[in-house]
Amino acid sequence: MDQPVLVYALTALAISIPCFYIALILLSPPPIITRPSEKKYRSHSAPNAPRALPSLSDAGSVDLSVIIPAYNETARMPSMLATTIAHLTTPALKNSRTHELLVVDDGSADGTSDLALKLAKEHPESEIRVITLEKNLGKGGAVRHGMLHARGHRLLMVDADGASRFEDLELLWKAMDGVAPKNEPAVVVGSRAHLVKTEAVVKRSVIRNILMYGLHTILRIVGVGHIRDTQCGFKLFTRRAAQQIFPAQHLATWIFDVELLLLAKQLGIPVEEVPVEWHEVAGSKLNVVKDSLQMLRDLLVLRANQMTGRWKVDVGSIPKM
Repeated sequence: MDQPVLVYALTALAISIPCFYIALILLSPPPIITRPSEKKYRSHSAPNAPRALPSLSDAGSVDLSVIIPAYNETARMPSMLATTIAHLTTPALKNSRTHELLVVDDGSADGTSDLALKLAKEHPESEIRVITLEKNLGKGGAVRHGMLHARGHRLLMVDADGASRFEDLELLWKAMDGVAPKNEPAVVVGSRAHLVKTEAVVKRSVIRNILMYGLHTILRIVGVGHIRDTQCGFKLFTRRAAQQIFPAQHLATWIFDVELLLLAKQLGIPVEEVPVEWHEVAGSKLNVVKDSLQMLRDLLVLRANQMTGRWKVDVGSIPKM
């Protein structure tokens, strides 16, 4: 290589590396901040007297925590909560598995928190804690907040729309018993991959299915191709897995599920995938084109931050149980 060409190449490299790093900093989301009011919850027994939330770093005190992120969900949440509570209070489970429900209102403008408190009063058989975020963070931010303040030995994230069949929790629970019988770090994810050829998926719009296949291709590239369905909002974590994963989560947007699975892979936490039933529910907050482009951007930002070491897991800070 001629010396002028070599000098030009080195100069371009010297300029491009700092530019890339600066662009990465500008594109990366800011740290997720928890405000004082968000460290408290309300319940049917004290709707006007917020109480302090516990910490994920504490020892677990109930068998199951159900974390429900909710953004403007007054229309869909009542049915979902009724189905959830009906299952958790069946005779087979009522006396054998303690539980709590954490409804995390992600800055809603439709009275989601007030409705959740009303429903909590109507269902005193289940402890429902309502947490209200001052500003909309995104689904990932709401899930993270609920996880960081849950008491369960096992923690389930589930969407407020009721699209997943809640009774399939028992499939995830059984799989967790197999992979983590003593609640070692483990994750079990609900999967809709078996539904790809069924009406539930075939009847969706062409563009939505094209984007779905495109996302799967990208996920294989970034390192989670071993999970056939990363985006199903039905995932079960042991407490020890949650303690390692959620404090290290950075993304609050739709693609946060991928970050959780990449963190699990990085930490050597086993992930089991279990087929579950699912159906489309009207009223989705997802803007297919806009949010798909945001997912792509966030995936690139996520991998770039992990590969450059800007986002890394501080294993030494993980609480021991």
